[in-house]
Amino acid sequence: MTAIPFVREFDFEYGRCDRLSRRIRRVIAPNPGPFTFTGTGVYIVGDGEVAVIDPGPVEPDHIAALDAAIEGERVTHVFVTHHHLDHSPLAHPLAQRHGAKVYGFGRQDAAPAGGEVRLEAGDDTGFKPDVQISDGEEFEGAGWTIEALHTPGHTSNHVCYALLEENTLFSGDHIMGWSTSVISPPDGHMGDYLRELARVRDRGFDILWPTHGPAIANPRPFIQAYIDHRLDRETQILEQIRCGRTAVRGIVEAMYADIDKRLHPAAAHSVLAHLIHLVETGQVTCNGTPGLETDYALGETVLSG
Repeated sequence: MTAIPFVREFDFEYGRCDRLSRRIRRVIAPNPGPFTFTGTGVYIVGDGEVAVIDPGPVEPDHIAALDAAIEGERVTHVFVTHHHLDHSPLAHPLAQRHGAKVYGFGRQDAAPAGGEVRLEAGDDTGFKPDVQISDGEEFEGAGWTIEALHTPGHTSNHVCYALLEENTLFSGDHIMGWSTSVISPPDGHMGDYLRELARVRDRGFDILWPTHGPAIANPRPFIQAYIDHRLDRETQILEQIRCGRTAVRGIVEAMYADIDKRLHPAAAHSVLAHLIHLVETGQVTCNGTPGLETDYALGETVLSG
């Protein structure tokens, strides 16, 4: 498997507002966890009249820290990358206090899978932006210009935001320095995800600021490692099918034999996301709709290769 050069160490303190560049500040919410790493990083763009990206949870200490960071300033735009509970709940309360509007892509395409598997921090099912944005749309403020990049994959409504004056991307959960991103059907889609990773890679950003964890200072090789890791995983899945393991459960038990079996249900959803992509690209076939209980076989493009 391709090794991703993860970056996990960085200097932060809950309640502190850090100046990251001429136009960017960050406050980290005290909501650490298995899906949030050290917590939600809330970005403040500009000075005086500012934009806020992913305001985070409705939590008293966090609200106080964010209010202190922007004291004497006015929020003109609130941008949300996607609808998860660690990103969007504070968006509308913050916007209402400042007379601003909330910007986002809209609702997800499919309802959460649910069941016994909780693969994320939770869905903010009531989230709806005031302004539904489109891919490539630009927004201007005092000394800054932000471009929206619709980047489905982690969720169907995920958006990254480019700060054009600094050639910087706020990458949400699409690309994170500390971990890979969860891609779980039905709303998560591996084909979309791989395509949007390549698109971001080819934009040539100087730095990425994820919502969780530290910056990615050398984006192109990091994103390529992300892509190669996913493609390596698909090669492993094809080999498992070649060896006669035709269902998700058998593939997971073989590929993840060395990890805690309590994590196998989450691994099964990741494998399913890859299998759906392999079916779409003709490398794998199945009868009916791809699912956790479906049997899979190698496609003609693999058998003849």
